[in-house]
Formats: sequence, structure tokens, C-alpha cells
Amino acid sequence: MLAFIIRRLGQALLVLMAVGFVSFSMFKFMGDPVENMLGQEATVADRAELEERLGLNDPIIVQYLRYFQRAMSGDFGVSYRAGLPVGEVILDRLPATLELALLSAVFAISLGFVLGVYTAIRRDGYLANFIMTTSLIGVSLPTFLIGVFLIWAFSVNLGWLPSFGRGDTRSLFGVDLAILTVDGLKSMILPAVTLGLYQMTLIMRLVRSEMLEVLRTDYIRFARARGLSQRAINFGHAMKNTLVPVITVTGLQFGSIVAFAIITESVFQWPGVGLLFINAVSFVDIPVMSAYLLLVGVIFVTINLVVDLLYFAIDPRLSVSGK
Repeated sequence: MLAFIIRRLGQALLVLMAVGFVSFSMFKFMGDPVENMLGQEATVADRAELEERLGLNDPIIVQYLRYFQRAMSGDFGVSYRAGLPVGEVILDRLPATLELALLSAVFAISLGFVLGVYTAIRRDGYLANFIMTTSLIGVSLPTFLIGVFLIWAFSVNLGWLPSFGRGDTRSLFGVDLAILTVDGLKSMILPAVTLGLYQMTLIMRLVRSEMLEVLRTDYIRFARARGLSQRAINFGHAMKNTLVPVITVTGLQFGSIVAFAIITESVFQWPGVGLLFINAVSFVDIPVMSAYLLLVGVIFVTINLVVDLLYFAIDPRLSVSGK
């Protein structure tokens, strides 16, 4: 187990270095950050002085190594747009994205798992077929279109929920959270459903597929021959053995929720890191863009490591083979 963790941490470091280099080098050649900071009326001397102060005259590999060394210590540089440390700017927006992603994940996982198990057990029922048919909407429609439709239905026509913004927040251990207030929770419903609908349908269809496959195995037939109740077979044997592939996809989907929050936050003007990234692209704010992509990479790598460790707890065969 220890050797596995060390190996995975080494792989994670290489992945993060690759992500950091690709993102930094890709955005290095987009636009002119000096012009955005000084304006078009700046003199040549002003531009040269700022480029020298920011280290933009150095070779790109030197800039990247300097950036990655500072990033490892938590220093992501200074935002070209805000003039503040990038870490401070991201930490100010990160709670909004994480609480939205967490609520979306709870919605997607809980509802997707329940509906997946139900449609597998009642696969010939009218309700199960209706659920599977309507689930195609969540898979096929783009996220921004779902968000616009929800705004039109529940904000414009019905007036039940706000269409943009985060609403009121309440501080908990120095962190402002919208989920702790009624107004903030109402503001989170539409973006959370928009963000989690695709993941919910994906998890539901995966759970149903895996459950149906497990129900056809020999040990399930043997359990029926032993006279076990259908409830014990479905929830005591079949459902447990569907968890390994479901956990893999579910873990990756949580990382996708954070990454795909860019579109949802733009539609609902949610003040998270996704909207911060969109604004950074508009102003060619390279430190913010690089830090954001590194943050997404860290989230995906961490989730992959946690998922791999969960395998050992769920599937005893992996523990035996690991020894």
C-alpha cells in the first residue's frame, strides 16, 4: 500500500508539471498583458520597464520553472488585472465554486444512484422506461442551454428563484458561504441543477448498466436458488458489486463538476473561480489562468488517488493482489 501511494504521488507530480507547462506555455502567446496593464498610451520605456519587472523577457522555460517553484510554495504571482496575489484572488472565489460543486455532486450522486438502481430493478416498468427516455435530455443538451431554460422557466415565468448572483452569505470560520442562508440556498438551486444534471444522468445510466450486468451473474442465480429474498439479493449482493466502476466515474465527475463550472458560473454570474477564469482570459491574466488550470489538475489528481485507495476498501481482491 505504501509503495502504491508513493508511486501514485510521483505520477501526480509529473502530471501537475505537465499540466502547468502546457497551460503556461499555451496562454503565454495569447494577447499582450503589458498593454492591458498600461494601456495603449504607454511609452516604450514604460513597457520595457514593466516587462523586465514581470520577468517577461526571460525564456519561457525559465519563466515556467520560476512559476512552478513559486507555485509549489503557494506563490502564484500577482494578477495582471487585479494587482493582488493570485492565491489571494483564487481563495476569495474558491468557496463559492466548491459549495456549488458540492451541492451539485450531492444532487447528481444521490438522485443518479437511486434512479439507476430503480430502473435496473424495475427495468420493464413504465416509470423506469419514462425515466430512461427523459434522461436523454440531460445527456444531449448542452449545459448553457439547460441553464437558460431553467432561468426562463423558474425565474422569468414563475418568479420562484433568482436568475443570477450568489445571494446572502454567512461567515463560518472566516469563510463566507451562501448555503447557510435561505436566500443563498435559493440562489444555488438553479446553477446546482444545471451543473449536476449531466453528471446525474451519466451516473444513473452507469448504475443501471452495472446493476443489470451483476444481476445476470451466476452467484446471483445461486442466491436466488438458496431462497434469499429479492430485497436481500438486490441490495445485499448486487448493489455492492456495482460500486467499483461507479466510484471511478463518480470521483472523476466531481472533478468535472469543478472544471465545467466555468459555463454554469458564466450563465448565472456565479462569483466563483470559473467566472474568474473567464475574466482572466478576457484580460490575458496569465498567472490567474495558469493557477486555475493547476487547481483543476490538483483536484483531478487528488480524486484519482482517493478513488484508487477506495478500491482496496471495497474490493478485497485488490488487497490480495496488492500483497
